[in-house]
Amino acid sequence: MISMKDALSLFRKKDDSNMTSTDGFLKCGKARAGRTPKEMLHLLTAVFVWLVTGTTISSLNKWIFAVYNFRYPLLLSSLHMLTAVIIDYGLIKLRFVKQRGSDCDLSANAKFKIFMLSLTFCASIAFGNIGLNYVQLSFAQMIYTTTPLFTLAISTLVLGKQHHILKYTAMMPICLGASFSIMGEVQFHPKGCFFVCAATMLRGVKSIQQSILLQEEKINSVFLLYLMAIPSFCILFIAALALENWTVLEAPIKYDSRLWVFILLSCLGSVLYNLASFCVLTLTSAVTLHILGNLNVVGNLLLSQFLFGSELSALSCAGVVLTLSGIVLYQNTDYIAEYLDSRKTPSEPEKDSKTE
Repeated sequence: MISMKDALSLFRKKDDSNMTSTDGFLKCGKARAGRTPKEMLHLLTAVFVWLVTGTTISSLNKWIFAVYNFRYPLLLSSLHMLTAVIIDYGLIKLRFVKQRGSDCDLSANAKFKIFMLSLTFCASIAFGNIGLNYVQLSFAQMIYTTTPLFTLAISTLVLGKQHHILKYTAMMPICLGASFSIMGEVQFHPKGCFFVCAATMLRGVKSIQQSILLQEEKINSVFLLYLMAIPSFCILFIAALALENWTVLEAPIKYDSRLWVFILLSCLGSVLYNLASFCVLTLTSAVTLHILGNLNVVGNLLLSQFLFGSELSALSCAGVVLTLSGIVLYQNTDYIAEYLDSRKTPSEPEKDSKTE
């Protein structure tokens, strides 16, 4: 078995200049000044689509599991990947996507990276969907807000990336707010908590793997999703056949027709969500992606309360506020550091003049 550290080490470049791929705001701060209006529009559009589809898919999946009692999360995840293969194959064949070379031109190392990404991707979405069978959507979303911490920790411990102390300080209110939401959550299930936490950790690993393939290997977003979706579909479908209870599955015609409409919408939304996330990763980084993802928290909490009748305690609301405040602090750590440095710098000449 290959350990997580060994797997991520294979993604690591010998050149230290590539290590900025996990430090979103450092990279964004340097690129912001030279970014054209067209690139900014591309980035804002990708972020908007990613946020909207992320919120929509979470609600659709929970609706499918809770309202229609469709207890096949692995099958649903495999259908997501099959839809990605079909749509991306069509886009590639119709030449809507410009990709230098083909999968035959990829090195063996790049193909191995894609396969490892597929394994991480399958585990993260499968664990997330399984967790939604046991816990409220609001609970899962609050656990997911700690993904930036996992990403930051992985980039430090495994990839050797050094971050400013303010970034670690900003993680304190983010994690504390998430813990408040857990304590204030009305429905808590230990098995669901385990699956959601495992999915959160794997999301951090997955985003680092994706950013390296997109930014360093220069693989197009659609092409990467297509290559990743093929083994992902096989893995998830085999897992569904082996692990899920098929004895209670009825014939498709016996299910409400609206269920299949929701499943189709979920599959189409997952393709948009993955493509948008790849675009955001290409233009920013892994940590930035998950910091932006925490903006989904408020929308998902409201949707969970509206659609599924989830009760939000005062402690949960306090956790949301504390988590979001940590996000704001993290987002502005570079500016705060620059301000503190500027306050220290002028004082040194003044001290030297006084000694003279």
